[in-house]
Amino acid sequence: MRGLTAPIVKLVVFAMVTILASYVLIATITNAGYGEQTTYRAQFSDVAGLVEGDEVRIAGVRVGQVTSIGLSEDRERPVAEIGLEVSTDVPLPAGVQATIRYRNLVGQRYVALTEGDGSSGRTLAADDVIPLAQTTPALDLTTLFGGFQPLFQALSPDDVNRLSYELIQVFQGEGGTISSLLTHVASLTNSLADEDAVIGSVIDNLTTVVGSVAARDQQLSDLVVSLQQFVSGLTADRDAVFDSLQTIDGLAVTTSQFLADARAPLAADITALGDLATNLADTGDVVEDFLQLAPTKIDLITRTAVNGSWFNFYLCSASGLVSLPVVGDTQLPPGGAANGSAGCS
Repeated sequence: MRGLTAPIVKLVVFAMVTILASYVLIATITNAGYGEQTTYRAQFSDVAGLVEGDEVRIAGVRVGQVTSIGLSEDRERPVAEIGLEVSTDVPLPAGVQATIRYRNLVGQRYVALTEGDGSSGRTLAADDVIPLAQTTPALDLTTLFGGFQPLFQALSPDDVNRLSYELIQVFQGEGGTISSLLTHVASLTNSLADEDAVIGSVIDNLTTVVGSVAARDQQLSDLVVSLQQFVSGLTADRDAVFDSLQTIDGLAVTTSQFLADARAPLAADITALGDLATNLADTGDVVEDFLQLAPTKIDLITRTAVNGSWFNFYLCSASGLVSLPVVGDTQLPPGGAANGSAGCS
């Protein structure tokens, strides 16, 4: 049993840490609050885009979340009504103002609570209602950005995002002033105005290009017609072109085989040529003497053949066999022949 105690303790500790981390992660994702919460209700003329779980903030600090979205119980004039959970440690004055604001340009929203007038030190009790007179719906971005559409069309995406976010912040009262916003808009407009000369130059250049093309309308038409005829000719001769490509492919294969067959003899010839060059280099004096004497000897031989001169030939030896007839009783060598020879010294 003692051997099992340590693994069991480790398993229990691991399970507790895992459960705690999972709870913190889920609470962060769902914007769940901690500690004791007090529930309130708030009426709005429009809560489009607001969803359950959106944050409730005071001075930019999260103090609760939206728990429900529905309609008020007033059947004669129903309005949108949301449920809010706010930390009990943060009491809400009776004159509190609730405003739905944009958290980012993606469209996420949150409920901002600010201290209003006429509270007289009183605070709201649990489940009290913040009336319609003390609430403000979110901005209508369609109407807001519609007035700036011509400017947005001339700006880069980064400038549009920056200006849009500043517009939302200014009109929600979160930061900046109308003066600073207009200053920024004026700087952007001036930047566009500074590019007026460049834009005008581009337009002038385009006009020149279009005029040049128009002046050569016939040439351009002839070029298009010629190109069309060329393409039509290629289409008509596509079989011949295809056959030519096949022939070229066969020629390339044959040439490759020829080079493969000739590579070894060519290498041997190059090697032999190297040996010959080496031998000539080693006998350089003999070759040089031969080249110097060869013109003189060739000239003498050529002169003798041209002028009809003669060459002296000397007979150094001769031999022969003479046959003589039999005369009387004279005895001759066998066969009736006599040998003779002559020579030179």
